Amino acid sequence: MAVNDPIGDMIARIRNAQMRAKSKVSMPGSKQRERVCEVLKSEGYIRGYASVAHADGRSELEIELKYFDGEPVIREISRVSKPGRRVYASVKALPRINNGLGISILSTPKGVMADHAARDANVGGEIICTVF
Repeated sequence: MAVNDPIGDMIARIRNAQMRAKSKVSMPGSKQRERVCEVLKSEGYIRGYASVAHADGRSELEIELKYFDGEPVIREISRVSKPGRRVYASVKALPRINNGLGISILSTPKGVMADHAARDANVGGEIICTVF
């Protein structure tokens, strides 16, 4: 089955796995998904991730979810820019998520990064999702 929005699919899988208190979630692999996972890992929202290559040429991404006192670390994750409606922001217009407690993940000309890294690099871009 073809997925029109791979990042939206990834977010839905993470949300569903956390509702069931799963330790890992797997999904088809892609470079964009790996970059988003790298940001989530560096910001401390997930334990880690691994890309698994299969013999038939396809790859799979396994994400280790993180919990604290039985509650998921990712309280809220939502897609902002969708295939039907892209959302872009300049460096001055980057949103602050829950007064700076959460992050926005952006796709910028300098790569996929968190909103505070984009402010430091002085670049704007497409807001992929918000995490709190």
